[in-house]
Amino acid sequence: MNDSASPFSQAADSSLPPASSVNPTPASAASAAEALTIAGQTILPGKRLRLDVPVARLTTGNMLSLPVTVIHGRRPGPRLWLSAAIHGDELNGVEIIRRVIKPLRSTHLRGLIIAVPVVNVFGLLEQSRYLPDRRDLNRSFPGSARGSLAARLASLFMKEVVSQCTHGIDLHTAAIHRINLPQIRANLQDPETYAVARAFGAPIMIHSAVRDGSLRQAAAKRHIPTLLYEGGEALRFDETAIQTGVAGILRVMATLGMIQTQESSVPVSQAESHRTKWVRASRSGIWHREVELGQKVIQRQRIGFIADTFGDKPAPLRSPLRGIVIGHSQNPLVNQGDALIHVAAVDVEQEGKGS
Repeated sequence: MNDSASPFSQAADSSLPPASSVNPTPASAASAAEALTIAGQTILPGKRLRLDVPVARLTTGNMLSLPVTVIHGRRPGPRLWLSAAIHGDELNGVEIIRRVIKPLRSTHLRGLIIAVPVVNVFGLLEQSRYLPDRRDLNRSFPGSARGSLAARLASLFMKEVVSQCTHGIDLHTAAIHRINLPQIRANLQDPETYAVARAFGAPIMIHSAVRDGSLRQAAAKRHIPTLLYEGGEALRFDETAIQTGVAGILRVMATLGMIQTQESSVPVSQAESHRTKWVRASRSGIWHREVELGQKVIQRQRIGFIADTFGDKPAPLRSPLRGIVIGHSQNPLVNQGDALIHVAAVDVEQEGKGS
């Protein structure tokens, strides 16, 4: 997406479309036209503000803060948070948020956006998934103001961001040495969450139970529809994953009635899955992958083999189910039991919709 080409530049308040079937509650809509306060700073309707929310002091005594941008529309509507880098080495979401909010104007917005491109500032500085105490921030929600560093950061994010919103989109990549097909993970059994997941338009949306301590679980307990977007790999920019994420967020915003944009159509290639499975290494050795991201596979299809350095005594690996490859390991050096290929089951009816 070209930063200079704003999808909102032709919109005007009087021409904004009516809110779609995915709406905030009347109370939420009314409150969106009121002043918003974050970390003691007030953002009035029609204003845009970049602020730093204090987190903790470094050992040098310098304060480390969350970078936050608030775009507060002049007219009431949903309150959407965008977050990235909860794992400090997952960078695609940082760029996705930059591209989404840079051209966005408060005069063309219903409701408001709270954008936090880097939640785990400590991990980003260290190029690490974790916090300095090796805790996973996405297993520390809702947190505690008097707990560990992870618990305090989670608590701060819940108080200043999540509690002020009606919807959320949390942006991720695969873990180190893995890569993911762009995908949405969400509670597809909740009608409102399903509607925004469908609107996002990723190549595949996956019903995923929440994990204990995750941001999505904490938001669900507050009845806030939340999408988790996965795409690409750690410590890399993946242009396909970035463009998919930007377009998906714009479609969600249009579906919620927050903006008017031409990005509202959902790709016909979208698939849906309610079951995924990792294929693991049957032995140690060198892994030779024979499938690609987004490729359809059938049950028992050979997807690669493991052999020694000379290629002798190859051990083939086969898909345990019929579906789509949604992720795989990038490292050819494997130990027995390593996760190598991630397959999402797709029903026969859905197969024609797959990538």
